[in-house]
Amino acid sequence: MLMDTVTVATIAGYTGRGIDPAAAAFARRVVAAAAPVCVMRARSLLWVCSRLAAWGATVGLEATPTVLLHHSVVERFVQVGLAGRCDALRRTARTNLRFVAAGYGVAVEPRPVPLRRTRAKAPYSPGEVDAWFALAAAQPTVARRHRLAGLLCLGLGAGLERAELRGVTGGHVQPRSGGVIVAVEGRRPRVVPVLACYHQPLLAAAAFAGDGFICGGTSPTRKNVTSNLVDRLAGGTDLGRLDVGRLRATWLVEHLDRLGLAALLTAAGITCSQRLGDLAAALPTPDEATLVATLGGRR
Repeated sequence: MLMDTVTVATIAGYTGRGIDPAAAAFARRVVAAAAPVCVMRARSLLWVCSRLAAWGATVGLEATPTVLLHHSVVERFVQVGLAGRCDALRRTARTNLRFVAAGYGVAVEPRPVPLRRTRAKAPYSPGEVDAWFALAAAQPTVARRHRLAGLLCLGLGAGLERAELRGVTGGHVQPRSGGVIVAVEGRRPRVVPVLACYHQPLLAAAAFAGDGFICGGTSPTRKNVTSNLVDRLAGGTDLGRLDVGRLRATWLVEHLDRLGLAALLTAAGITCSQRLGDLAAALPTPDEATLVATLGGRR
């Protein structure tokens, strides 16, 4: 399959951030032979192939396709070189490396040992959400009330993940584009619209925090920020421990329902698909006003 000129240029210009030039050269060579269909696919393949080559250098392996793309080396890299990474990333890495190996003519058998597949966390019910906000309002100090309410709003209203929560200050929450947005920094910088029902408590928490962090603390690199906040809650023992992952799952389910994804999947006869992300890559990137109009509405 012929690659378009943008994909070809992306592969040819790849250097890899923090990667040895030899590892980047290996990645360019094998990914070009695999002929990915789009730029996003090429970037994914370049990333994993360069990391494979960098890991191979640390264990004394020759940086040639027949050595590094051999199924036993790929399996060892996934199990050892990517140890500590999430299961989804490791599964994707192995699939991509086997794809590149096949494109280069390297045998990919036998089939690999299955990796554990994590499941989505259960969303909170509306009653549970109300109970958490009632607990926030009942905290004994003003600071604790605002911090817990801010955490709930950032999770339920903007879907922020644990690592992203620690970097959000009051200044990152802004009334803009006809709604309220959170300017997320870090590994995946972006603008996230906040659901309208969480505007007021989140703006109040942001005003209280000012230039400080909404969820508390003094450093953007501090660890266990949400755990420390949750551990200090007064009351609410009947609710169990607050799970930030479930807050994000609740936000996702809210939008999937509003956007009609269940109806689309039912009509298409799809029960589970990893191709939706590939299809979404072909859609135009929405601007901030479109994001707010689409995702910032009321429940």
